[in-house]
Parts: sequence; C-alpha cells; structure tokens
Amino acid sequence: MGSKSYKALIISCCLLASCLKDKPVDRNTGTPSNKSGVYIACEGQFTVGNSSLYLYKPLSDSVFGDLYLNVNGQQLGDVLQSVTSIGDKLFLAVNHSDKVVVINSSDLRTVATITVPSPRYILPISGGKAYISSLYHNKVYVINTGMLVLTDSITIPATNTESLCAYGTDVFVAAWDTASRSIYKIDPTTNTVTQTINVAGYAPHNILVDKEQMLWVLSGNQARSKQSYWTRIDPSTGSILASYQFPASAEPIKPVFNKTKDTLYFIEANYSGGTSDNGIYRMGIHESALPALPFVAALQYQYFWALGIDPATGYIYVGDPKGFNQKGTVSIYRQDGSLHKSFVTGVGPGGFLFVE
Repeated sequence: MGSKSYKALIISCCLLASCLKDKPVDRNTGTPSNKSGVYIACEGQFTVGNSSLYLYKPLSDSVFGDLYLNVNGQQLGDVLQSVTSIGDKLFLAVNHSDKVVVINSSDLRTVATITVPSPRYILPISGGKAYISSLYHNKVYVINTGMLVLTDSITIPATNTESLCAYGTDVFVAAWDTASRSIYKIDPTTNTVTQTINVAGYAPHNILVDKEQMLWVLSGNQARSKQSYWTRIDPSTGSILASYQFPASAEPIKPVFNKTKDTLYFIEANYSGGTSDNGIYRMGIHESALPALPFVAALQYQYFWALGIDPATGYIYVGDPKGFNQKGTVSIYRQDGSLHKSFVTGVGPGGFLFVE
C-alpha cells in the first residue's frame, strides 16, 4: 500500500460528510453467470487481510461483491493491488501477502497461487510469459502463464519496480526509487535491461504511451519531498520532448489515457482533508501547461484512489477509499464531468479491469 495509504488512515470519520448527493446503493446480488464487466480491485485495510474482488455490470447496473470469498470460501489476502486478464484466467496481485492468485475467468475458482515478493502490476508478454513488478525490490519477476510458475527475475538498477509498459517488442519499467530519475528498457527475448532513459524528477512510477507512440512518465514522491513531474519522451532517441513540473503540494497518481490516447487523466490526492490539488485532472498531449483546475473536484475530507476509463463508453470510473476503514465507493462520470451513477464496493477500491 505504501506511505500514501498510511496517510489515508487519518481521514476516516469525516468522510461521511463528503458523500455524493445521490447516496450509492449496494446492489450486491451474489455471483454472476457471465463474468464480463468492470472488475474492481479493493485493497482492503493494510495488514487486516480483507481485500476483495468486485464486479460491476453496467448493462444491468449490478454489483457483485466479495467474488473470491463467495466462490472459493476464503479471504483473498492482504492488499489486492491489481487484476490482469491473460487468456482465460485472471491474475490477482496480492501485494502484502507476497502472492499472485490465478483464477479461471469462467468460474472464478482458484487454479494456482504463485509466490512473488510484494507483487504490484502484471504485464503479459508474448511467448507465454508475464512480467511482475515488485514493491521494495530491484527486480522484475517472470512467470510462465501456461505452467503458472515463477521462472526468472530481472535485476533493475533501482528499487521499487512499479509500472510496466509494453512498447513494440520491448518493455519499459519504472522504479519508484527516490534516488532514481530513470526508466529502463527490457528485451523480453533475453530478459535483460538494454537501455536507461533519464526523466525529469525523481521516483518515476508510471509509464504510458500516447497516440504518437511517445512515452509519458509520471514521477515524484510527496512523502519523501520529491516533486512530481510529467515527462514526454521520444523512446527512439531517449530525448525529452516536454516536461511539466507540479506544485510541491501536488501528489499526482494513477494516470490513464482515453481510448484515442490523446488525453491524459490523472488523480491529484490531498490527504490532509483540503480541496486544493485534489480531484481528477485531464490534459491533452500537446498542452503547454498542466491543468489549473480539476475536471472532477474532490470534496473536503475526500480524495480519490482509483481511476479508469471504460473503452466501450468513455465513461470515467473513480474510486473513493473513504480512509480504508469502511466500504468505499466507485463513481462513474460522463465525458462532460457530470455524474452518471455510484455504487458501494469493498474497502479501498484501488484499480479497475474492463473485460468485454
């Protein structure tokens, strides 16, 4: 969960006053027969072990909660960081339990558990393998997605491997290390680092690719006094095309692109209960400056923790963890910023997976 989530614990009781006008309704109706929809990775409360997997089905406006527990008869573990679809299976990175749980997409039953130190994000690679980033470690771990076993690890020149980004036949990795201001390119055919590219700012943690095949790298760590930056990079030359410096008070996290990859969306989280630098922001890839105002503003004593865009509708999904000590909510916004609807989730909604 990291230092950001520890800060989150100071905001709890006051969150009840920040509910949206239309109170979300928990429509938990059991286990669905069809597993398409929007999966929500709910982290749970750190060290409590109450993470959960939720599924929202937009067409029927139905929410199915605690799917893993309902199907498998046991808790998933401590901090469900991310969910990744590979073939006919879902791979669940359970960060603080040091494991990746693999379940069938069809019936959500467990088929394997792979021990991986502090797994964060999973990226499928050609050749029946996937890469896994790892909190606190200078490794990218390699698993065989057919045999469902750990097969190798790649040493990275920095710790806290985080975002994994496919680019052509290569993979870029960001290491959220406050001593680092670089991202690294990996050749999947040899599982070796082949290039180091410098970025503006320290502690890079997210890498995305825009419609012009340029890289966007988000860096920074407010808790460690590392100011945040966006850096746009030409990966063919390693040159910086543009950089954007955030105010020292800003904590940008969880960026995503829209479907056409010409507009960035990201969260700015204010953990102190204030409204400045707090909400969902968006900017075009050729903007000359960062957006001054949020696209969707967070209320006082509220901040957001998850962000995703439905590729089918363009609707924007936003997770509110409510301090990580009660059920969270997911709110869905239209492209004009108006609220479409909201629903209740498990504790700490932190990520989305859209499955057709």
